[in-house]
Amino acid sequence: MSDELDPAPYDALLLLSFGGPEGPDDVVPFLENVTRGRGIPKERLKEVGQHYFLFGGVSPINEQNRALLDALRADFGEAGLDLPVYWGNRNWAPYLTDTLREMITDGRRHIAVLATSAYASYSGCRQYRENLADALAELEAEGLRLPRVDKLRHYFNHPGFVRPMVEGVLASLDALDPSVRAGAHLAFTTHSIPDSAADTSGPVADHGEGGAYVKQHLDVARLIVDAVRAETGTEHPWQLVYQSRSGAPHIPWLEPDICEHLEELHGAGAPAVVMVPIGFVSDHMEVLYDLDTEATAKAAELGLPVRRSATVGADPRFAAAVRELVLERAATERGQRAERCALGALGPSHDLCPIGCCPARAERAAAAGADSPYA
Repeated sequence: MSDELDPAPYDALLLLSFGGPEGPDDVVPFLENVTRGRGIPKERLKEVGQHYFLFGGVSPINEQNRALLDALRADFGEAGLDLPVYWGNRNWAPYLTDTLREMITDGRRHIAVLATSAYASYSGCRQYRENLADALAELEAEGLRLPRVDKLRHYFNHPGFVRPMVEGVLASLDALDPSVRAGAHLAFTTHSIPDSAADTSGPVADHGEGGAYVKQHLDVARLIVDAVRAETGTEHPWQLVYQSRSGAPHIPWLEPDICEHLEELHGAGAPAVVMVPIGFVSDHMEVLYDLDTEATAKAAELGLPVRRSATVGADPRFAAAVRELVLERAATERGQRAERCALGALGPSHDLCPIGCCPARAERAAAAGADSPYA
């Protein structure tokens, strides 16, 4: 096998995602998994689950992960990369621990991990690493020989992630009436997180003022704005805004909220808005409800023309980007130099999360980092 297509030392790729309910009876158990340890009453979880019940109790995320699995396997096969792809979730079947047990049974010894979260943050990176450590500890207690797991670097600025979003914005602009298209604002959206979590996201050197989480999103937004200007000749006004806040009201979270932003833009006379969910890999519940339902209803109430651009999902260019990330990391692990594709001002992210990167709320082991208890 040529070095260009050599996945060694990796013998498998694990797609690691959040998971979601696939029917009405799954909703409350799923939310119990997500909120375990927080003491939230079941009645409150039923209220929270109304978003899912509006869609038949089904989150689209699992089906979207199946599509991404198919895309990855197709891309690997067409490229000649012999690497099996597995899938495990944090909060719903197929559960991470079960998938890792299956991989061990299949003889997998060195696993590359792709998390369906592109940016640095506790919930978007370290928590996945904590879940990996929990799963490995459980399997170790069962007497199984543990594999090594390496989480692939953040891919927010990889061309295969950015370009599909650029084309999504262009398509959304084209869908607007020509009379409002040129003046349309771009509202780049991502999941709001507590200010304290944002400020400590990424390596210690990036901490403060929103940390790596905000810096990375701003970098992607600028890349998309610049690409749209290059292709249309129009410089669209833009702002990074937030959605899906879920914390206590007295705790500061990143703002402004998308609905408040729409109200502000309408008051300022903006003719139209394209909502661009750069913080999400696929059209899961936060996109379907918070943007397609809630924010779109707010825009209709205001009489403000609005469109929502597509997420990357299972785009073949994203699948190809994952292949490049695997082969890049494999070459690095073999001690070879590898081209590290990245757009924008921030450059490629680190391979190994350093100590102090996206610190935990409480002391807890995390795999696939400099502080991992599993070599």
